Amino acid sequence: MIKERIILGIDPGTNVMGYGVLRVLGNKPELVTMGVFDMRKVKDHYLSLQQIFASTVELIDRHCPDEMALEAPFFGKNVQSMLKLGRAQGVAMAAGLYRELPISEYAPLKIKMAITGNGKASKEQVADMLSRFLKIAPEQMPKTLDATDALAAALCHFFATNAPKSEKKYSSWKDFAAKNQHKIKE
Repeated sequence: MIKERIILGIDPGTNVMGYGVLRVLGNKPELVTMGVFDMRKVKDHYLSLQQIFASTVELIDRHCPDEMALEAPFFGKNVQSMLKLGRAQGVAMAAGLYRELPISEYAPLKIKMAITGNGKASKEQVADMLSRFLKIAPEQMPKTLDATDALAAALCHFFATNAPKSEKKYSSWKDFAAKNQHKIKE
């Protein structure tokens, strides 16, 4: 019997919050849905936080995920922006905790590395790799990259939790390739 698992990815934001839902059958992830909640018209920061909570609970209730993966805030120079982003992330976490979901956080660099092999990849490169890996048709790709960022968090979580247990440790993709050169040539 193949076990099914649903992963909800969230890219928190007070103006636009991205979400992506993956279904994993056995060892194969597939796209369920992705999109955004646009709160740019909401002028009150606290009402935006309320909408993030309600929207996240609604997503959880609709898709019944087993786990939630969040993109952790990156450290910027604007303290006020960081504070608002941290609040948005905290409210999305609270919604997951309210529905008793296990939550994992991933730094943007780690997500980009997991998806593209390059921690400094652009959002467009991440979206392109997602469309290739998950076989998403171009017309299904969203216009906003917040949705693909959220889907990337979910896929990063899949990779992190499905990685084969290995005795070998690698410091980078180059290190992996160098240590497995014999397998590549076969």
